[in-house]
Amino acid sequence: MLRTLTLFLATLAFSALVSSPVLQAGDDAELKAVLVTGASTGIGLKITEKLSASGFYVYAGARKEADLERLDAMKNVSSLRLDVTKQEEIDAAVAWVKEQGRGLYGVVNNAGVGAYSPLISGPESDMDFVFDVNVYGPYRINKAFMPMLDEADGRTAVISSISGFTGRSGIYSMSKFAVEAYTDSLAREIEGNGVDVVAVQPGGFKSKIGYNRATRALAAAEKGEIELTDRDRARYERAISEEPNRKDPDEVADAVYDLLTVDKPKRRYMVTPNEDQAQGTIKAAMRRVVQLNHDQPYQYDREGLISVLDELLAEIEAE
Repeated sequence: MLRTLTLFLATLAFSALVSSPVLQAGDDAELKAVLVTGASTGIGLKITEKLSASGFYVYAGARKEADLERLDAMKNVSSLRLDVTKQEEIDAAVAWVKEQGRGLYGVVNNAGVGAYSPLISGPESDMDFVFDVNVYGPYRINKAFMPMLDEADGRTAVISSISGFTGRSGIYSMSKFAVEAYTDSLAREIEGNGVDVVAVQPGGFKSKIGYNRATRALAAAEKGEIELTDRDRARYERAISEEPNRKDPDEVADAVYDLLTVDKPKRRYMVTPNEDQAQGTIKAAMRRVVQLNHDQPYQYDREGLISVLDELLAEIEAE
């Protein structure tokens, strides 16, 4: 009887140890952890769904309580309150992730906002709002989590946009041009430390950003805060009406999964819903190169440009 009681108590003690929050071998403890900001809707939610179902454990950042509860209900996902404009929440997130005991292999800087305010008549506060999230957000997040990524020889990605090349969306495009420069500079700065830096350029997929930009612009125009041309008003109304018919961003999530799993990720992953957007973006980027080269003392001639293009293509193929 005594022996039986002793075994029973020992079993209870062991069960309590296993059910403690400290990670144990097996289960989800072996999954690589990835932080996704702006994980509650759109592209961020698709990325969270893809990664959590494909061998990763996701720390899903969101701001609203209802979104946090919904994310927590997903398998291989833990939500955390994270506003990328608030340093105190970022610091708390770093401490919390460290406490989980998984380390951190990847960061996906997805949180983003937009504003359709005209560059001439729109308020400067819109510029501050967009840059605080889209540019300073990834800067703050990567700066805070880089020591953990260093330990893991991990990867950090920033969800940019083809607007960072086409320049068709005012303040939003400005922020994405800045993001492209930021990822290039960061990649050069930390080259050799084992952390890969990647920029992902989605096209016009279904996302709350475009819809919210358009609704904010129309609302501001109704209040007299900004002036809209008839062409701009029609464009914003079209953006709202077309949003339900856009493709879901599954291909963007696939690209993020690829950059986290291949031996050597690409520096850029452009993902568009159709050929026109892809080719239009490449043409826009090439147009700037041609403009930069044109009519200056040291310009390449046509053959020189083609030679440089061949050289760069060979470099990409060799990577």
